[in-house]
Amino acid sequence: MSSIFKNPAWKRLKKNKGAMAGLVVIIIAVFAAVFCYFIAPDGSPYSNRIILEIGGEKPGAKKQFLQVKKDAYEPPDFFEELFYGQPDAYHFMPINQYSIKGDSIIAEKYIDEGVSERVSYPKTALADKPVSTKTYWVGTDSYGRDILSRLIVGTRVSLSVGLITVIISISIGLILGSLAGFYRGKTDDLIMWFINVIWSIPTLLLVFAITLALGKGFWQVFIAVGLTMWVNVARLVRGQVLAVRELEYVEAARALGFRNIRIIAIHIWPNIVGPVLVIAAANFASAIVIEAGLSFLGVGVQPPMPSWGLMIKENYNFIITQNPMLALAPGFAIMILVLAFNLLGNGLRDALNVKGKL
Repeated sequence: MSSIFKNPAWKRLKKNKGAMAGLVVIIIAVFAAVFCYFIAPDGSPYSNRIILEIGGEKPGAKKQFLQVKKDAYEPPDFFEELFYGQPDAYHFMPINQYSIKGDSIIAEKYIDEGVSERVSYPKTALADKPVSTKTYWVGTDSYGRDILSRLIVGTRVSLSVGLITVIISISIGLILGSLAGFYRGKTDDLIMWFINVIWSIPTLLLVFAITLALGKGFWQVFIAVGLTMWVNVARLVRGQVLAVRELEYVEAARALGFRNIRIIAIHIWPNIVGPVLVIAAANFASAIVIEAGLSFLGVGVQPPMPSWGLMIKENYNFIITQNPMLALAPGFAIMILVLAFNLLGNGLRDALNVKGKL
């Protein structure tokens, strides 16, 4: 690990303030994605705590809740909560005020602006701390769900799509590009013909076709986006391999009788990793945008899973009303994360340039 930080490329990358800022944002996003259910104010599965009475609240709104026990509740273990969240042990009932009389709590249940209802519960039916106050820093959507919590949990969706997409696109592009560049001839002609066919199809149209074939859902989006982004990688790798295959160390490996697969994997790939990393960062950013677009159009991640694109779709009507932040917040999140990957990609391009100076 220490050798990485002593690498000249890392030293050049550290001097690029934009790239380092992007790296910091990405690290924060990864931490938020992994521990989202522990960080989010609403740690329920998918941050899907629906409280219709408080739908459409503005940023900074504070509400009091009477916490009524549910009939059955089984707390999850650590890993269940890490991956799926913690189901609510209580019903959260919005109230305006409350009073304690003997063994009961009498509350004024909030129904709508200027509308309330008097309710009474015995203390045994309530939580140990029966009344809690919550602040909705970014407001609530039309279903009364906490926008901030869904933004945090949505980070996991965006980063997951980007990661799986990069793995799929790099795997396919690296293999096909290497075969085309190394063997040339008919192999190159066939692979390039296939690349050009895929290249000629608009990305969103191809994603729609694959999504409709595989169905709507979480994993289907990963595969659909990944299968459309390998072309750039293949073209780049082909060009790099065509240049590298003529160098002396490749000729030496051939003279020693090494198999072609070994020469490609052991001797060529490590020497073209720089450009591949740069295009991987660009593909990561593109995958986030494409996933958001698919979810906005209704063919990506499906409710109640929080996707930033889906959140924009659900709340874009609020842009022309008194609460535009409901739709702008996920838009800003997409913009910041995509910008971070683009800045990091540009920084990697400069840092991995063999002509770069310390």
